[in-house]
Amino acid sequence: MSQDYNKTVNLPKTDFPMRASLPKREPDMLKNWHDMSLYQKMLERTEGRPEFILHDGPPFSNGMIHMGTALNKCIKDFITRYKSMSGWKAIYYPGWDNHGMPIESAIIKEQKLNHKEMSIPEFRTACRDFAEHFVQVQMDQFKRLGVLGDWEHPYRTMDSKFEAEEIKVFGKMYENGYIYRGKKPVHWCPHDETALAEAEIEYADDPCKSIYVKFKVKDDLGKLQKYCDISNLYFVIWTTTTWTLPGNLAICLNADLDYVLAKAPSGEVYILAKKLMESVAKVAGIPELEVLAEMKGSQFELMTAAHPLYDRDSIVLLGDHVTLDAGTGCVHTAPGHGHEDYEICRQYDAAGKTNIGLIVPVDDRGRMNDLSGKYRGLTTDEANAAIYEDLVACGALLGAEDIIHQYAHCWRCKSPILYRATDQWFCSVDAFKDEACRACDDVEWFPEWGHDRMISMVKERSDWCISRQRRWGLPIPVFYCADCKKPVCTPETIESVSRIFKKDGSNAWFDLEAKALLPEGYVCPFCGGSHFTKEGDTLDGWFDSGSTHFASMELDSPGAWPASMYLEGYDQFRGWFQSSLLTAVATKGAAPYKAVLTHGWT
Repeated sequence: MSQDYNKTVNLPKTDFPMRASLPKREPDMLKNWHDMSLYQKMLERTEGRPEFILHDGPPFSNGMIHMGTALNKCIKDFITRYKSMSGWKAIYYPGWDNHGMPIESAIIKEQKLNHKEMSIPEFRTACRDFAEHFVQVQMDQFKRLGVLGDWEHPYRTMDSKFEAEEIKVFGKMYENGYIYRGKKPVHWCPHDETALAEAEIEYADDPCKSIYVKFKVKDDLGKLQKYCDISNLYFVIWTTTTWTLPGNLAICLNADLDYVLAKAPSGEVYILAKKLMESVAKVAGIPELEVLAEMKGSQFELMTAAHPLYDRDSIVLLGDHVTLDAGTGCVHTAPGHGHEDYEICRQYDAAGKTNIGLIVPVDDRGRMNDLSGKYRGLTTDEANAAIYEDLVACGALLGAEDIIHQYAHCWRCKSPILYRATDQWFCSVDAFKDEACRACDDVEWFPEWGHDRMISMVKERSDWCISRQRRWGLPIPVFYCADCKKPVCTPETIESVSRIFKKDGSNAWFDLEAKALLPEGYVCPFCGGSHFTKEGDTLDGWFDSGSTHFASMELDSPGAWPASMYLEGYDQFRGWFQSSLLTAVATKGAAPYKAVLTHGWT
C-alpha cells in the first residue's frame, strides 16, 4: 500500500503561476505598458538629462517583417532601454521607407495590377494605400515584440512634411553644385525599365560564353611595319558580354605592361599581353606562337583597328584599369556600357586627343536598337548568339569557351541587369569625396573596422545616380525652360515646391501644371522665358532614406543633429550608412551620426 507523503512535506506556497504561459501573458504585459505610457514615463524620468538618439533606419513597408527585421529592431530596443536606465534621455522615433521599387514590385505582384494602363495618380494612390497598410501591420508586429518608441509619431518618407524637407535637401545639394544631369553608364534593369543604385544590385553565378575577337590593325602610326605585314596584324580583345560589341569604340591597353607581336602558324600576328599569350593560345587552339617583337603598351597609343562587324574604327587608348587577371591585356572598350570605359574615353575626348563619344545600341527594355544595325529587336541573349555566329562567319573569332561568372542582377525582380548609358540625374560624389572620408574620422565605429570599410567604399564609388524612371517616388524638383531648354532649380523654385508639397503632398507635382508649382511671375534665370515643363523622373529611394536625418530627426528633435547612433546590418555600408553620409556632407560638411554600430544579418 503506497504512502502519500504530500501532507508530510512543508513546501512554500506562492501566487505565481507554475507556467510562464508567455503567449497568453505577454499581450497583457504589453497592454499594461501601453496603458501606463511606459515610453513617455521613461522620457519624463530622464527629462533634463543628456539626450541619446538612436536614429531608426527605415524598413520598407512592403510586407511582413522577417527575422532580420525583428533582430534589428530588438537590438535597437536593447540599446535605448539600456541608455535610459543609465540615465540618458533615450529618444527613439521609428520610421518607414515608403517609396520606390520595393513598394511598386510588391503591389504589382500581390494585386496583379497592370500599372502601365493606370494613370499616374491612380497608381500612386494604390501604392500609398499599400504602403500605409503595411506600416500598420509592421508597427503592430514591432509592438508585439515589445519594442518601445514613439509609435504615435513615426516618420514616413511618403508623409507631406517629410517630402517637403527632402525637397530642400535636394535643393541645397543642387545649389552647392553637387547635382547635375548627364548621360553616362548606370546599372539598368530592363525588366523594370529603371536605373538602379549600387545597393540594389545582387551578384549570382551565370553561365556565359567568353570570346576572343580579332580587330585588324588599320593604322600602326608607322611603328609596327618593320616587324610584320600589318595586313595580317590584329589586336585581340576578350569579353564575356558579346552583346556590347556593337558599342565598341576603342581598345584599351596598359601603358606599363609588356605586349608582344605573336605570330601563329596561320601567318596571322596578334597583339596581346606577354604574360597572357599562352592562355590565349590554349583557348584558341594554337599549338605555338612565335614572338616577333616585344614592347610596352604605351607604344600602341592612338593606333586604330577596324571593327570586325561595322564600318568604323576602334582607337587604342591607355588605362590603368587594364590588368593581367584575365583576357588578353587588350580590353574591349564600349563607353556606353562600362564606367571605366566611359571615363577613359571621356578623358581622352576632354584632352582633345580623340573625339570618341559613345554608342548605346540597347533600349530601355533590353533589346537591341537601330544603332546595332542588323541585330535590331533582339534581346541581349539573342544578340549574343547572333553576333557570335557573325564573328565566326567573318573570321574574326579567335577562340571561345563556356564559363561561369559572377553577374549583376536586380535585387527585386532577380533578372540580369545591363550597364548602359542613359540620361540621368547624378550626385557628383567626386566633388566632395575627400570631405566625406574626413568626416568618417569624427565617427566612432563599432566594430572599429567599419571606419576603413566606409572610407574604402566611398573612395571606390562613382557618382551617385539619383534619378529613377518610376511613378511611386518623390518627384525630382527640376523644371525645364521651354525657350532655352535649360534645367531650372533655384532656391526660389525649391521653396515654392516645398511649400506646396507640405500642404498637398508630392502628388501635386503630377496634378498641377508647372506654372502653378512655381512662384508667381517666375521667369527663367537664363533667358527670361516664362514657359516651363517638369522633370518626369523620381528620386532614388536611397535619397529618401538618406535624407531622414534632416526630414525627420532634425524636425522631431531640434538641435539633436547629428544622431547619437545609427545601427543596421553590414549591408548598409553601401546603403543607408553611405547615402546618409553623402547627403549630410554635401549639405552640412559633416557626418549625420556620432557613432555607427553594425551587426550581421539574417
